[in-house]
Amino acid sequence: MPEPLSQVATIVSVPFEENTYILHYSDRVDCLVIDPGLEPLKIFKYLDDHQMVPAAILCTHGHSDHIAGNAELKARWPDCPLVIGHGDAVKLTDPVLNLSAGFGVHLVSPPADKTLRGGDIFEGAGFRLEVLETPGHCSGHISFVDRSSSPIRVFGGDVLFQGSVGRTDFEDGDFEQLRASIHGKLFPLPETTVVLPGHGPPTTIGTEKRSNPFVGLPAGYTD
Repeated sequence: MPEPLSQVATIVSVPFEENTYILHYSDRVDCLVIDPGLEPLKIFKYLDDHQMVPAAILCTHGHSDHIAGNAELKARWPDCPLVIGHGDAVKLTDPVLNLSAGFGVHLVSPPADKTLRGGDIFEGAGFRLEVLETPGHCSGHISFVDRSSSPIRVFGGDVLFQGSVGRTDFEDGDFEQLRASIHGKLFPLPETTVVLPGHGPPTTIGTEKRSNPFVGLPAGYTD
């Protein structure tokens, strides 16, 4: 029999065009929801249409556009663990730190059920994801690497984009730290690795090494 296929659905939420990813195997009903955005009803529709149940909610970081759907998902599936990097867990329940207060929204998420550190392995819904600490966009940012797929996939949140990088002008942002995260954690991955970012289309590590104007060859990067 053929091996079950791992699949990734992308749900885009307005107004920030934030990408929520739903990661699942074709022969399973459980899944991982990564970075639930501001339109959770879109997530519910996908899960209901495919008769799926989240095994975990994973957050790359605690900014409001990446955690806005947490409360609705936890309300529907209260036993589903909410997981985030240890350094950004405090942002979940603090509207100032998660930046929603600046928009007059005062959004909060339920607190984390589990926190992760670099080098941890998160297992759920049949997946085994390696955790990388990738600060710079914010201090507690993490990325998830799926080495079981071919090519390798990395769910990178707001670290590395197609032709760009995450903003570093927030209170706990730091461009030098961001560049070090990309050069030290992401660029060592195989060039065929697919980067699934928090905003915008997918890219590859090789493409960004060669052409990214902020951290790639045009900016002086060398292997």
